[in-house]
This record gives sequence, C-alpha cells and structure tokens, in this order.
Amino acid sequence: MSGANGEAPAPSGGALGILRKLDHGLSVVERQLLGWSIIIMAVNTVANVIMRLGFSSSIFFSEELNQFLIILVTFVGISEAARMGRHIRMSAFTDMLGPRASKIMMIFITLGTASLLFLLAWYSIDYVSSLITSNRLTPALRIPYYLTVLIVPFGLCVTGIQFVLAALTNILKPGTHLSYQVEDTFDDADEHHL
Repeated sequence: MSGANGEAPAPSGGALGILRKLDHGLSVVERQLLGWSIIIMAVNTVANVIMRLGFSSSIFFSEELNQFLIILVTFVGISEAARMGRHIRMSAFTDMLGPRASKIMMIFITLGTASLLFLLAWYSIDYVSSLITSNRLTPALRIPYYLTVLIVPFGLCVTGIQFVLAALTNILKPGTHLSYQVEDTFDDADEHHL
C-alpha cells in the first residue's frame, strides 16, 4: 500500500529506519547544495554580464566557478532525482507488461543501473587520483583541479546506492517502485489528458 503521492510507507525501526534517517539527512544537504549552487550561478552570471557591459571587463573566475557549480549540480542532482523516482526512464515497454513482469523488469533495470553507476564511480575515483598526483591547478582560481571534480565519485556512489535501495524495495515490498520512497503508479485517467 502506498502513502501520499505514491510514496511507500516508512519502514519501521531497525537498520532500515537508521538508513532512512541517514538518507533523509543526506537529502536535506543535497537540496541545500542544489539550491545554493543555482543561486550562486545566477548571481555570478548576472554580475559578470554587468561587469562586461558596464566596465568592459569580466570577472576573471566567473566561467571557472560556473563550471564547478554545474558539475556539482549534475552529480548531486542525479542522486536526488533517483531518490525521488524522477530520473529519466523509458516506460512504454514496461507499461505494456503485467504487474509481475513489470516488477521483475524494474528489479533488473535498477540493479543494472546501480552496477553501471558503481563502475563509473570506480573510473572517476581513478581519474581523481590521477589529478591529485598531477598537481594541476585551475587557471583562474589556482585551486587544485581535483577539488572541482571530487563530487563526481561521491554523486555516482550515492546514486548507485539509491538504485540498490530501489531494487531491494521492489524485492521486499508489493507493487513496483521507482525508488525506495516512490511507488510507480499508472492512472488510466492520465492517458486521456495526453
């Protein structure tokens, strides 16, 4: 049985309860990072435009800062999207399947996606390690380059964990779940509005 907005009911106590609290805390931090990053990008971009138009000179670190913030938003955002079941998915095929086949397909999809994300995280850790040993600095701010991409392995790992949790939720609970919090619902009434 699902709660409001298709959300699965909260698991009771134990390890799942602790995991849910940790994930909730991580979600709060992720949302703050996403919100503030977008605000800083907007302010930085507007300030840079004003500097160019008004003083014929741009802010020397503006482009570099926005690049870092875009990386941050991307790799923190994928985790939040996976947690809320808002990731891009092609559901035409699974919508044609029955509930049982759709659930089995969702388990394979979430485990496959998690595996791919963990593999990408492994490669990104290797890349960050090579940047640490290279001692490269960013051109404008002169900070170690690896600091600008350190969020990539973290974001990929946390997103992989979200997909593992979605697979476990599909295995342990009735219904088909997009994430451990969100149950997939298909409403015939929505079809008539398209």
